[in-house]
Amino acid sequence: MRLQKFFSECGVLSRRAAEAEISAGKVKVNGVIAHVGDTVDPETDLVEYCGRQILPRADKPHIYVMLNKPRGYVTTAKDEKGRKTVTELTQGVGSRIYPVGRLDMDSEGLLLLTDDGEFANRLTHPRHTIPKIYHVTLSAVPTQEQLTSLSSPMTLDGYRLQPVKIKRLSPDTLEMQLFEGRNRQIRRMCDAVGLRVKRLYRVAIGKLTLGNLPAGKWRHLTPDEVEYLNS
Repeated sequence: MRLQKFFSECGVLSRRAAEAEISAGKVKVNGVIAHVGDTVDPETDLVEYCGRQILPRADKPHIYVMLNKPRGYVTTAKDEKGRKTVTELTQGVGSRIYPVGRLDMDSEGLLLLTDDGEFANRLTHPRHTIPKIYHVTLSAVPTQEQLTSLSSPMTLDGYRLQPVKIKRLSPDTLEMQLFEGRNRQIRRMCDAVGLRVKRLYRVAIGKLTLGNLPAGKWRHLTPDEVEYLNS
């Protein structure tokens, strides 16, 4: 199988993260530095990541977690700058899990974490149809012209964004519904029309909501919730 798929099935890294680590020269197969696109036989090949042997995953159920991410945490398993990470908030899970997608350090709300690489890959694929819903508080009351611009087709870094659904919740707060998640997309969209984001809070992924889950706390997803996200 492809090396990055091996990492995801072992519950060590998502495919995307594995590709980055392979490209950085941190992975060896049978003592030789690996390259993106290499294949391995899990039964016979020795795979090492940062000097540690990676073993095929034992046959046990995957873990799926919902976290209410507070502001000030980075969405990564570890941070080279020493900043607080979301995995510090889920240490009681009992297994190594990693974030599905991301919320930037200043953003809050619903974040999924798992050790199921295929699940993470499906949810972050551009063709996935479950929307992510955010409440966005702005530093000023947006004009109708600005709202029209936000809900119209926009381009970031040469990439044409999918249309975003906009609903005004209060004079300075919007609900924004996205079907993709480009890097800092909402903040950059708002910047493009002259608006500054004061608070960005993800309230739902499709029909999954935080309910009464406090900031900084997590819970396991129910089987029905996992099935919904896999649909």
